[in-house]
Amino acid sequence: MVSIEGMTAFWDRLLGAQPDPPPLLVLLTGLVALVVVSTRLPWRIARNAITIAHEGGHALAAVLTGRRLHGIRLHSDTSGLTLTAGRPTGPGMVLTLLAGYLAPPLVGLGGAWLLAGNRITLLLWLAVVLLLAMLIMIRNVYGALTLVVTGGAVLAISWYASPQVQAAFAWTGVWFLLLGGVRPVVELQRLRTRRGMPASDADQLAGITPLPPFFWVLLFGIVNVVVLLVGGRMLAGPLLTDAGIVPW
Repeated sequence: MVSIEGMTAFWDRLLGAQPDPPPLLVLLTGLVALVVVSTRLPWRIARNAITIAHEGGHALAAVLTGRRLHGIRLHSDTSGLTLTAGRPTGPGMVLTLLAGYLAPPLVGLGGAWLLAGNRITLLLWLAVVLLLAMLIMIRNVYGALTLVVTGGAVLAISWYASPQVQAAFAWTGVWFLLLGGVRPVVELQRLRTRRGMPASDADQLAGITPLPPFFWVLLFGIVNVVVLLVGGRMLAGPLLTDAGIVPW
């Protein structure tokens, strides 16, 4: 039986604020995330995290707009597929398609807000909860394995790692989501320019609205860059404070 003192200690650990990170940690984790996003092989591996957030965004938007969520598939080539049912047009379908490319940096923005308050443990546990919720809707073995491994790694770090390791992991992950939300939009437009992508989110949006695919690609890019700037300023708070600049 869990004692009241044990529950109190658990909630204090979960909701309590950790010490401010060293400015050097904030800088180095941002540089690591930038290198991962900018280089071919690391990006090819780490892109799975972006795909998880992308498909999770589709799924959440579908549920919130009243569509029926049938399942999510994650593939070894870092692509994914979210299956929903409902009206093929209308606001619900538009928001569901729109949510995919916007989800990774928006999740990163939420993480940056938590890290700005030094809620590192809370951030890691929320990540585990979201991954478990998504696991319920996974419909292929690779996708399930990806989520189990990812969620297990986050849980292990949140429970067993030192505060310094937790901080480095959390800041790197959030920087990666913010920065990694921009590259897929660039890749999308490149692929569309070369051979067209009638099944892409932007082309599907163009098919159910009067606006062309490039409008949606541009919207993805603008929103994700703005979110990156806002989230980046939140994360860079310790750096700005150390430099004598008061962050918002």
